[in-house]
Amino acid sequence: MNSTTSDILLLAFGSFGILIALTVLGEILRARQPVHEPNPMLDTYMTRVQSWWGMVAFIGAALLLGKPGIMMLFAFASFAALREFLTLTTKAQADHLSLALAFFAVLPLQYVFVGFGWTGLFTVFIPVYAFLFLPMVSALRGNPDRFLVRVAETQWALMIAVFCVSHVPALMSLEIDGYGDRSVLLIAFLVMVVQLGDLLEYFFGRRIGRARIAPGLSPKTWEGFFLGLISAMVIGAMLNWITPFGLVGAALMAGAASVVGTFGSLVVAAIKRDKGVKDWSHLIPGQGGFVDQLDSVIFAAPVFYQLTKYFYT
Repeated sequence: MNSTTSDILLLAFGSFGILIALTVLGEILRARQPVHEPNPMLDTYMTRVQSWWGMVAFIGAALLLGKPGIMMLFAFASFAALREFLTLTTKAQADHLSLALAFFAVLPLQYVFVGFGWTGLFTVFIPVYAFLFLPMVSALRGNPDRFLVRVAETQWALMIAVFCVSHVPALMSLEIDGYGDRSVLLIAFLVMVVQLGDLLEYFFGRRIGRARIAPGLSPKTWEGFFLGLISAMVIGAMLNWITPFGLVGAALMAGAASVVGTFGSLVVAAIKRDKGVKDWSHLIPGQGGFVDQLDSVIFAAPVFYQLTKYFYT
């Protein structure tokens, strides 16, 4: 067993320990709650913690399998997220071919480019070539009805569900001096600081939050945001040993990822409000779909990737 595998196992056990603590905290709060008085905030918190048990198990197993496991996991996540997103968008029969190409050509090619570490391709393939080519395919079908809306929604779906998500496994392609083959641990670092920070932001925001960030759009509060940010930075500093960032660098990188993730989740909330839905799908009981679970990581991933590449490679 090499050091990377040992660190992944240690992280998995540590994550389960944190989840046990969060579960016990929720059960204590539930025991203090009057029997006949429902508490939606506490119920949602407990549902999030329960869904995290499965997420940690899946991500931990993928990390142990190495690059093939990571690529398969996030390619599947992209496929599921793209399906959820496009289910809610405006479409016409003229778009059927471009949608098929998005699922069965653009998505797999993006992950092929990521898998081979072809940075020059996977960073421009979707925002340049797919953005130009797919509208041409739809235009050739001769239906101008709401054409711009149809095209723009497909492009946003590819950006969020494929381009952004693919930057998580792309972290494995970074060559960092003195870090060796441990780049897979950057994925664990990113997911843990963003998701745990998001969970704690939700908890603090519902317990003591008063000033909403975007009233009418999301229940997120400034108090929850700042406490979630501090929590993410503390978690990042504690996890600095699995990164090439150092103590202060790990805290700052975790903070940057947390900030982008928080405001990115507001973008996803705005899209859901625009479409009149509460969740993207019902794939995960009580928690919606892949986009609902990954919204913070989706927006944080490309920023975290670029910061790491710029400052540490």
